[in-house]
Amino acid sequence: MTKFFDEIYDNIDEKSIMEEDGIYIMKTYGRLPVVLIKGNGMYVEDINGKKYLDFLAGISVNNVGHCHPDVVETIKKQAETLIHTSNIYYIVPQVKLAKKLVELSGLDRAFFSNSGAEANEAAIKLARRYGKNNNIGEGEIITMEHGFHGRTLTTVTATAKPKYQEGYGPLPKGFKYVPFNDLEALKENITNKTTAIMLEPVQGEGGIHVADKDYLKGVRELCDDTNIVLIFDEVQCGMGRTGKMFACENYNIKPDIMTLAKALGGGFPIGATLAKEKIADAFTPGAHGTTFGGNPLACASAYASVSIIENLLENAQKMGEYFTNKLKALKDKYPFIKEVRGLGLMVGMELSFNGGDIVKKMLEKGYLINCTSDTVLRFLPPLIVKKEHIDELVNALDEVFSEMNKNK
Repeated sequence: MTKFFDEIYDNIDEKSIMEEDGIYIMKTYGRLPVVLIKGNGMYVEDINGKKYLDFLAGISVNNVGHCHPDVVETIKKQAETLIHTSNIYYIVPQVKLAKKLVELSGLDRAFFSNSGAEANEAAIKLARRYGKNNNIGEGEIITMEHGFHGRTLTTVTATAKPKYQEGYGPLPKGFKYVPFNDLEALKENITNKTTAIMLEPVQGEGGIHVADKDYLKGVRELCDDTNIVLIFDEVQCGMGRTGKMFACENYNIKPDIMTLAKALGGGFPIGATLAKEKIADAFTPGAHGTTFGGNPLACASAYASVSIIENLLENAQKMGEYFTNKLKALKDKYPFIKEVRGLGLMVGMELSFNGGDIVKKMLEKGYLINCTSDTVLRFLPPLIVKKEHIDELVNALDEVFSEMNKNK
């Protein structure tokens, strides 16, 4: 029963895995020197048996924790029943998941894909097709500086970061970038070409920048006044991460299109594009599609994940506030901490220097964190996190900072 699983994991060691990775895998990732092979709740374990407290959650993927038993059991049963057919046929878990997401979001229709980038591709295509059908602009989409929307050619163009675009030209046309949280700059850049505005309510890769309430309200009103489509990318900040199921709920604002992925599947790859009825109607049979999107296994896993997250929102709110306050106490202690910011359990600590070495030192101590935009330590723990986990992490971070000060 476990023949092929055993073949994968038999006779493995850290050195051989790292060496073979260097031989057989394209060099698109800067790996940290650790081979993780097990996960349970808040913890992962490496090939040598060392445990790590995970405050990254697969970059906001494992929101329900690692190998949540209900997600595991659902995947097992669905895998034994039906893994894949085709979107040519009706798929029960797909329908059930769509219904749940529609009811939770207040939007009307769902399209399923395999990742956040694909969800954003679908959103861009849908907005442009709707705009074309209704004479709204010429397909131009305005996105925000420091935003991130994916790695496909279109979504990397929507991402206003030259380093992600370098070497991939010619890039698709039709995107314009403006500063985040600057409503006047946005207004000044809207023209008769503009079809949609796309943004993250909380920017993740850009350094945990939170949208101002007045700004997001103004963006919604601006789109209403001009008939421009408003797209919220909640791939990272959605699914309970901010203490609400969707980050936009913190603002009492509903977009026209919303994208989800990462934590949606409980660790299993899936993306979703939700939209209002009138906009969703722009997609007709053959207008868009995907082979694997919405397959039974992915949707069953996502259904379990979403159901679990519904019961973790209060904890995410409380622990987010507790965690942020603990990190702000470190800011008062160390002058090189410029700012602590975030929403719920999506927290960033901006330093006055590159944070890469801090990540490595925390890894040595048995903690998984991340540094984004060079100087921002990013914390995205599973939503099951408890005060004792936070205290342990903050104490370890304090030790690292203290040791660093002594060695200056």
